[in-house]
Amino acid sequence: MKYINGHIIDNSPETTYTKQVSLEHRKKFAQFFTPVSIAELLTKWLSGNENLQTVLEPAFGLGIFTRTLLSKKKNEIEIKGFEVDSVIFEQAKNELGNKVNLLLEDYMYNDWDNKYDGIVCNPPYFKFHDYDNKNMLKEIEKHLKCKLNGFTNLYTLFLLKSIYQLKPNGRCAYIIPSEFLNSDYGKLVKQHLLKTGTLRHIVVFNFEENIFDDALTTACIVLCANDHKTNKVQLTNIQSINELNKIDELIENYPEISNNSNIYSLSKLDPEIKWKTYYQPQNGHKFKNLVPFSTYAKVVRGIATGANDYFTFNLAKAEANKINGKYLLPCICHCADVKGNKFTDSDFEKLKQQGKNVYLFNAVDTKDENVLNYIKKGEANNINKRFLTASRTPWYSLEKRSPAPIWVSVFNRTGLRFVRNEANISNLTTFHCIYPQTNMFSDVSIELLFAYLLTDTAQQIFNDNSREYGNGLQKFEPNDLNKGMMLDLETLPKNIKIKIEELYEKYSTEQRRYFVDEIDNLLIKNFIQIDEYFKKYNN
Repeated sequence: MKYINGHIIDNSPETTYTKQVSLEHRKKFAQFFTPVSIAELLTKWLSGNENLQTVLEPAFGLGIFTRTLLSKKKNEIEIKGFEVDSVIFEQAKNELGNKVNLLLEDYMYNDWDNKYDGIVCNPPYFKFHDYDNKNMLKEIEKHLKCKLNGFTNLYTLFLLKSIYQLKPNGRCAYIIPSEFLNSDYGKLVKQHLLKTGTLRHIVVFNFEENIFDDALTTACIVLCANDHKTNKVQLTNIQSINELNKIDELIENYPEISNNSNIYSLSKLDPEIKWKTYYQPQNGHKFKNLVPFSTYAKVVRGIATGANDYFTFNLAKAEANKINGKYLLPCICHCADVKGNKFTDSDFEKLKQQGKNVYLFNAVDTKDENVLNYIKKGEANNINKRFLTASRTPWYSLEKRSPAPIWVSVFNRTGLRFVRNEANISNLTTFHCIYPQTNMFSDVSIELLFAYLLTDTAQQIFNDNSREYGNGLQKFEPNDLNKGMMLDLETLPKNIKIKIEELYEKYSTEQRRYFVDEIDNLLIKNFIQIDEYFKKYNN
């Protein structure tokens, strides 16, 4: 245990707490603790305010930021903290005594009238359905005159309130998930953040590392200052926690910027787009003739039942409940059940014989006694009162979704997986549905489109529009794909289209890499920008 000026400045209090308190309790209050190396950097940013006298820690926890600040103090600092969990509150009081004005209150509903020289925080990471978002958004709108999306995550509300509470020359340092930078709800958050004129640095951690234990999320550091020393924002992407010295240099040099990479005027940042384009290398610019994927196809999510345990069936469950096959809809229920890039009738039969769930209960307008009994069983177990089922009439009806010719994985670590649904069956939300657009004037066949989707080129360009989580996990919402870019296959010469279709026809499980590479090479030679061509083929 490391002490400076009588204060513990390592993570031993957090480690002890983690061992003593259940994961269930910690998740309930979104308690993911900041490494001391990060706390050192965030508090160093605050200390750059020469008049640092009042400090606020809005999500106190065990006070890692406060302990770090107090260990370095050159003068008296008045610190206030907010905490909503009585268990960790008592431990923090025992740890820090009367050196902090620690309040067992919800920061979002209190303290709006006070301003601070420094605010530092690792806020709770709650999605919109995990907190009282309706009332908290009203609170934000009332004080900030800022309208936000109902899907906004709680940590961004903390950030916006803290910026509002900065004194002139005050500084704010947050470590938060980077999700808001590239999500739909984040557009309004970024818009207001830019409006304040306080944003100075965003440092995004490499997506293959988790900063927080037990939390599958990416992280970024947001540094703000309520001064007029610069109108520039720098976005930095670091590959490893071993590169934290880069952040140290940013703080040391402020307001000067030591290099000219990823630096933008506040007025040049567009809140409507994914900000990863500002801090990560993009692939789309390497190619010419790009169009939105929606030009050739529409992506929608799979069927959401609201109660998969109730609605999904295998043969044994159907027999046990005496449900006739005409009331069962063939459906892929788990991504892992689909092994390759083609799913055939034979694959479906194998899953069926293996006892996999491959049907959905689909019983509307029937008088079948066994079906009615199963519906009553669902009502006895309150299935009809769940969030999605309660919004449907009747509650046991399924969403209208015709089988999609192509499926695409929602989550991935090794790249998007596209599947040709040759069995013509439905799918749950484990896959998104892709419906090729019909255009009588286009000769881009579904075979040509699917052959393109299998290539590395398609993957690279789509990755420009992905959302990243911890440990290299990527996610694509339907609109991430609809708005994502692709090569305009219509511009290909007729003979190249035919050649690609012929290669796809030869595509097989044993030789698929060879044929896909051949397709990819044809696409690259027809679409690559001339300078990229020389880089690729002259090295």
